[in-house]
Amino acid sequence: MSDISKKKCVPCEGKTIPFDISEIHKYQKKIDGWDIAKNEKNNFFLEKNFKFKNFKDSQDFINIIGKISEEEGHHPDITFGWGYAKIIITTHAIEGLSENDFILAAKIDKIISV
Repeated sequence: MSDISKKKCVPCEGKTIPFDISEIHKYQKKIDGWDIAKNEKNNFFLEKNFKFKNFKDSQDFINIIGKISEEEGHHPDITFGWGYAKIIITTHAIEGLSENDFILAAKIDKIISV
C-alpha cells in the first residue's frame, strides 16, 4: 500500500483543477481495487464494492468510514445493507477527482487490511 494513506485531505473549495485521465491513472496505482467511472455529467469518480458476512459487519465498516470521513473533511457516497457496502468518492466542489479522493480511498483500504 502506498504511503498516500498517511496524507491528510486538504480543504477544496472549487479552486483545485480536477485530475486529467493520466493523473487519475497515476494515482489509481496507489490504491487497491478501486474502479474509475464517469457519472451522467462525464465527471470521474472512484467506486468500490465490499462484501461482508452480515449486516452488522457492513454497518461497523460504514461507521468507521464515517469517522475517517469526518476527520478528513471529505465525505463519500455510501450505500450498504446486509453483507455489502458500496463506496463512491469524488470531489463534488470540482466535479471530478483530486488527490483527496485517493487519500480517502487509501484510508478506507487500510480498514479492510487491518
